[in-house]
Amino acid sequence: MENTAASPPDTLRGRLRAFLEQPWVHNAILAIIIFNAITLGLSTSDRVQAFMGGTLAIIDKTVLAIFVIELALKLFAYGFSFFRNSWNIFDMFVVGVGLLPQTANLSALRGLRVIRALRLLSVIPQMRAVVQALLDALPGMGAVIIMISIVFYVFGVMATIMYGAAFDEWFGTLGRSLYSLFQIMTLESWSMGIVRPVMEEFPNAWAFFVPFIVITAFSVLNLFIGLLVNTMQSAVEADTEAEFEKLRALVREETDQVDAHVLALQDEVRALRDELRQARGGEG
Repeated sequence: MENTAASPPDTLRGRLRAFLEQPWVHNAILAIIIFNAITLGLSTSDRVQAFMGGTLAIIDKTVLAIFVIELALKLFAYGFSFFRNSWNIFDMFVVGVGLLPQTANLSALRGLRVIRALRLLSVIPQMRAVVQALLDALPGMGAVIIMISIVFYVFGVMATIMYGAAFDEWFGTLGRSLYSLFQIMTLESWSMGIVRPVMEEFPNAWAFFVPFIVITAFSVLNLFIGLLVNTMQSAVEADTEAEFEKLRALVREETDQVDAHVLALQDEVRALRDELRQARGGEG
């Protein structure tokens, strides 16, 4: 949905805005985005290029023209409020990259059009919740990254001092030690590839590597998962609370309307009673 100010629907901009906000237009643009992502993927194949390279080029230019027309219509329909939607700015950047000249230095940048497929994330509510949870978890992840960086630095210095002379390829410098420790943290060939060869010369090296693996590969991973789960739960609770607030507001509105009708009925009953009393008094 576009975050825009209200405008008269009978104006040209209002009619164009109503047209652009119709579901079938939105779905058609998304279908074109997906189609463009597929054709860009096919264009990376030499066999497909040899078979239908010219057709793919025409499709690419046609799709790019549709994207430019879409943005132009949105700019005219929404005016400055167009820039209040971050997805519009994202689309403008990607389409602008697609319009760059196809030179040897810039042709690779045109492939960035495929990331327009990320707009699918804004359509599916569940995906929006996941993306929002990831964004909300970034501050907490930053603290965890700083902590793991300190742990890596301490263990990297220790590994360089203890094992650098004997295993220069893995721990000869601080940079090599950090890279080797990163490989160990990912559990990629850490035992037979690095740790066991080191233990052949330093039998007690397990006392260094095992705590490092426990701290980094297990504890830090669980911290990341815990942050994501906690953030996701908070987002779900916030959405649930918002839905409850809407229901409460709806119930209050309905209750107020019922109360107003009841009061109106009471006034009508009193008026009827007064009329009956007056009628009886006139008869007497």
